[in-house]
Amino acid sequence: LALALASLLPAAGARRSQDLHCGACRALVDELEWEIAQVDPRKTIQMGSFRINPDGSQSVVEVPYARSEAHLTELLERVCEKMKEYGEKTDPATHRKSYERVISRDGTKMNLSGVKFDGDVTSSLKFACESIAEEYEDELIEFLSHEAENVKDRLCSKRT
Repeated sequence: LALALASLLPAAGARRSQDLHCGACRALVDELEWEIAQVDPRKTIQMGSFRINPDGSQSVVEVPYARSEAHLTELLERVCEKMKEYGEKTDPATHRKSYERVISRDGTKMNLSGVKFDGDVTSSLKFACESIAEEYEDELIEFLSHEAENVKDRLCSKRT
């Protein structure tokens, strides 16, 4: 019996790790998309070279701030702090872990039945989020700067 249990533990740990990584990625993308949506669509930022060309002109373009590289980089530096607002939910049938917000953004009541919310969950989720944000920073900026569809599926299921 002990041998059988010992052989199952690495698989359970791997599943937990995979669920955590996937959940952190999905939460990260949700938070980034929400933050982007909060920016005034009329706000712009100047991009390009500020050097003067020989003809006296400059190659400066105005782009929407919300999906600019500067804004996305700034978001990536602080977005993982939002993982403190997530809890862990276990599917009773499959025992798979998923991660849900436990604090609403607009103050509405949330159904928290079956959601585990503690320091271990949030610190693990935050660490996984920071790892993904660091390792996949270029891909995240690429996908989010062009309003790509299904970013969660394309990034979290296929890339990470």
